[in-house]
Parts: sequence; structure tokens; C-alpha cells
Amino acid sequence: MSSETGTPAKSAGTSGSASSSINPESVRAVAKKDFQDAVRSWLFWGLSVFFFTILVVVTGALSYFGEDIAAQGATTDMLVVFVSQITKVIVPLIALVLGWKSIAGERESGSIKVLLSLPHSRKDVLLGKLLGRSAVLSLSLTVGFVLAAVVVAALLGAFDIVDYAGLLVMSIIYGVAYMSIAVALSSLTRSTTIAGAAMGSVFLMFYGVWNGLEGVFRLLGERDILFFDTVTYTVESGGRTFELTRPEDWAYFVLNLDPGQAYSNGLTLLTDVEALEQQSAVSAEMFGGELPIFLQDWFSFLILLFWVVVPLAIALYRFDRVDI
Repeated sequence: MSSETGTPAKSAGTSGSASSSINPESVRAVAKKDFQDAVRSWLFWGLSVFFFTILVVVTGALSYFGEDIAAQGATTDMLVVFVSQITKVIVPLIALVLGWKSIAGERESGSIKVLLSLPHSRKDVLLGKLLGRSAVLSLSLTVGFVLAAVVVAALLGAFDIVDYAGLLVMSIIYGVAYMSIAVALSSLTRSTTIAGAAMGSVFLMFYGVWNGLEGVFRLLGERDILFFDTVTYTVESGGRTFELTRPEDWAYFVLNLDPGQAYSNGLTLLTDVEALEQQSAVSAEMFGGELPIFLQDWFSFLILLFWVVVPLAIALYRFDRVDI
């Protein structure tokens, strides 16, 4: 009797262990199917055409209106600056929309139960969805950039492939960071409505609330409210010296946790665009000529890595325990 009782207990324990394990082959299978579904629905090609169009339109505008820019040989620089400002907003939106229904949609329809009835653990499904959707975004970016490269080179005349490739690589990393946030949020909700509201809240937080934090920190520091304070620094312009104030160092650490800011800082490292380097130099003046570690360009990759790993880790923990 005790033997019969013990056997099921052992079997249940084995099953529980398997449900929480990660099988690379299973992850690959889920990712492959997710990507193939996107290709069949023309989502992949639609995004590729979309990114191609952005690059060609910006290049055409620079070619038509930017004769002075072309004369200075800075056409690729300006292309990187303008396109990065567009992708800084567009890539997160696309990533959040792609990740919106990745898990929540399947939970709402009940198809997640069919998927989990196959030899896939919940972690396999979560990682597979992230990889599959990241592949859709990353490859569509790559295809769009590669197809546009010929047109860009022809219209600009002077074409810096290194800066162009740097913009592409940084955009992919940026997109994967937002995709991790989106898939993680989707896994924590059983309704696409709630998931959609979560995606909208994330976008509003980073492009509304977060962008206004510096002004809030500065105002609180000038009025010595709570633990906020300001730091005085000097700048020279036109032979004159000016004293200005800024929030404390920790405030800039908080501000630079924004993935969009990390994206901009990372571009300075991967490209040789003078306009971006000048922005970095202006920031250095605020800190006596030397930026703190958390404001240096290389640190932006750690911030983006944070936004990939932390949401994913939370989702892997919680999704394994929610009631499907």
C-alpha cells in the first residue's frame, strides 16, 4: 500500500520538475513556429517594408533639402541622427504591439493549454515566444536596412557603412529590450485587454512620465524638498563663465534607466556621429568634464541588458506559478 502511494508521489514530483525545466530544443520549436506564423501573416515582410520606407524617406529628404549637409560630407551622420529619433519611438511601439498577445492572447483563447499539452514547459513557451518575436523584429529591421542600403548610398553619395551598421545593431538591441518587457507583461495577464493597458502604460511611463522627471528633480532640488538638492557647475561660452545648477548625480542614474536614453547613449559608442558626440560633451561639462560611470556610453549596454534580463526573470518565476 505504501509502495503504491509512494509511486504516484514520485511521479508527480518528476512531472513538476519537468514543467519548470528549460529544454533548448523545445524553446527552439516554439520560437520557430512563432516566427513562421509571423511570416505567413506577412507581418515580417510588412515590418521590413516599413523600416525600408522610413530609411528611404529620410534619405530622400536629406538628399533633396540637405545640399549644405551633403557639401560638408555629413549626410550619413544626419541620417543616423534623424532615423534614430524616429526608431527611438517606433521600435518600442512595434515591440510592445508584437509582444502584446504573445502569451495573454493564448491564455484568453485557451490555446495555451494545447501548447502546454505538448512536451513544452511554461518556461519553454515563454522563452520561445520571446525569441520568436524578437527574431521577427530583428530580422525585419535587418532586411529593411539592407534593402535600403543601396538606395541610401545612391542618394547620399557619401555613405558610412560603419555608422549605418551601428544604427542597425543598436536598434536591434533596443527592440529586444522592449520585447522582453512586452512578453513578460503579457505572461502576467490572462486578458488581452489588461495586457494592452499594460503596454500602453509602459510606453506612457517612458515617453511621458520619465522624460519629465529631470524637470521635477530640478524643481524639488531648488526648493530643498525632502532629500532633493542641486549641484552648481560652471560653463564657459563666448569668453564668459556662467554658473548653472543641475540635480544630484543619483537623479541622473534614475533618468538614464530609461531604455530610450540608453539607446541614444549606445549610438555614441557604435557610431562616429559628431552631433551625438557633441551632446555627450555637453553632458560632461555638467560633471566637471568627466561623466560618472553610469552616464558613460558603455554603461548603456548594461542598462539595456537589465531591461532584457530582469523582466524575463520575473516572468519566468511568476508564469511558472500562475493558474492557466
